Amino acid sequence: MKRVLVINAGSSSVKYQLLDADSGLVAASGLIERIGEGTGELRHTAGESTQRWSAPIADPAAAFVALGEAFGTYGPDLGAEPLFAVGHRVVHGGTKFREATRIDEHVLHALEELTPLAPLHNPANIAGIRAALARFPDVPHVAVFDTAFHRTLPPAAFTYAVPQTWRDEHSVRRYGFHGTSHEYVSRRVSAIMGRSELAIVVLHLGNGCSACAVLDGESIDTSMGMTPLEGLVMGTRCGDLDPAIPFHMARTAGLGVAELDDALNKQSGLKGLAGANDYRTISDRAQAGDADAAAAIAVVVHRLVKYIGAYAAAMGRLDAIAFTGGIGEHSPRLRAAVLGRLTVFGVEIDADANAAAEGETLVTTSASRVAAYVIPTNEELQIARECRSLLQQ
Repeated sequence: MKRVLVINAGSSSVKYQLLDADSGLVAASGLIERIGEGTGELRHTAGESTQRWSAPIADPAAAFVALGEAFGTYGPDLGAEPLFAVGHRVVHGGTKFREATRIDEHVLHALEELTPLAPLHNPANIAGIRAALARFPDVPHVAVFDTAFHRTLPPAAFTYAVPQTWRDEHSVRRYGFHGTSHEYVSRRVSAIMGRSELAIVVLHLGNGCSACAVLDGESIDTSMGMTPLEGLVMGTRCGDLDPAIPFHMARTAGLGVAELDDALNKQSGLKGLAGANDYRTISDRAQAGDADAAAAIAVVVHRLVKYIGAYAAAMGRLDAIAFTGGIGEHSPRLRAAVLGRLTVFGVEIDADANAAAEGETLVTTSASRVAAYVIPTNEELQIARECRSLLQQ
């Protein structure tokens, strides 16, 4: 058994999971929220038992003390069997980190240098890593990067048509995100279909959304760009946008850089279209006849269909489509709306299978020329497996 503690540290939260990298069995999971906000909220699940409580959590270091206490009180005992590794999700690896990497001070310094590429995410990831290193000093710590799966993007896909000094001196290029999810899901599709040579479009749809073209196991294009703002319509992010619109709003509405950043990242997407960022709320309102909600869903579907078609053309064929993430896994109406627009590719939806989909499910008929699946993502297992692969080398 290779027990890996997987950590996803955000600016005010730490999500964790203890699992066996070999079997995938989860021994415990938890979430610590409202770090640095006075009273933190904690949840720890071990087996069938879930405990919830509140406690002062001043900073990431205090969060990892609380994490250790949760395991000590509610189990399983971390001392009973040594941890094989602590795996850390890191959002941005830039071009320096193209695979899972064992963490040391040199790596931490390099991650700090990448902060300008992910100012909202990497500092929180780094703070979590330092706190975890202090709490588990005798265990190997491994960074697994959201961007790493997209290391195979060809230059034609990652290059922006901007001045060369921007590209060379300011690292302007497409990096892509959600890589651990896209890799896990595409591997599962290949396993289910019994083939490694496949052209797959993976749709990771949650509050953040991205599409990925996976050709024969490699990412060759993805919708998110230098930042997670580009691409699909998301909960609060606009996705694709005419780059001149911010200039227009600066001139006509007097908006500054910070206001534009907030508007495009936090006030746009579903929230900008229909006033709410929760897709379930928007879907329910659309079903009840709300015109704004229905229009928002139409924009979402149009963007998804457009990306699927573009990626099919880029790959030269289309063998499978995979829906994952909270929305992708739990919204049969959205899946039906998207797949119903893809008859040009010979997609034939199985309405009953789609409506009842739970877990890994084929939602197209046997006659469909393209297979479509619902595949629950498991980023924690993917991170644990990458830790195992690195440390066993």
